[in-house]
Amino acid sequence: MTERHQDTAQQNRANGRVALSLAGVVVAMSGLAYASVPLYELFCRVTGFGGTTQVAESLPETISERRIAVRFNADVNPNLPWAFQPVEREVSLQVGESGLVFYRATNRAARPTAGTATFNVTPLKAGQYFNKVQCFCFTEQTLAPGESMDMAVSFFVDPAIEEDPNLDEVRTITLSYTFFPDLDAAFDEPVSLSEAAPERAASGTGVAESAVN
Repeated sequence: MTERHQDTAQQNRANGRVALSLAGVVVAMSGLAYASVPLYELFCRVTGFGGTTQVAESLPETISERRIAVRFNADVNPNLPWAFQPVEREVSLQVGESGLVFYRATNRAARPTAGTATFNVTPLKAGQYFNKVQCFCFTEQTLAPGESMDMAVSFFVDPAIEEDPNLDEVRTITLSYTFFPDLDAAFDEPVSLSEAAPERAASGTGVAESAVN
């Protein structure tokens, strides 16, 4: 009994270390997404982390009878003062059929702000069959104070999913976007009254001189 308890304790400690390591990877990748969205994009494409989707330039030629529900989720990093949500929460499409949905972002700040979105797909194994034709992810989006903008996502589920027995039970796919502040964004500084006054004065003088001449 003693040896059995020792083996169980050792196994529990090993499982705990594995779980801690995996948690550390997730936290590190979340930090990477915030610190450098381009690096996060590269990491996702190389490793498949987050259910990395495919990018397609054309639609498939076949549409199957199988239907899949696609749900849409939206999150915003606390450091970005935006409201962000999908216009539609869910659509049902046939495999191979093209879908078009919109996400809406609103800048709640009294100053221009910019954000960049990352994404993930669940279940992760469905990512390789989820194709985006048009997307706003990994692209800087700038909003003026109080401005709202609708951003399009065009997509389809690759008919090749029908040939993968590991995806037979998949009936729902969730596409999630998270916006982070774009730390590299540059905004034009407003011209102060003191800076603008000399220009107006010079312009006025020029007009007066022209009139006199």
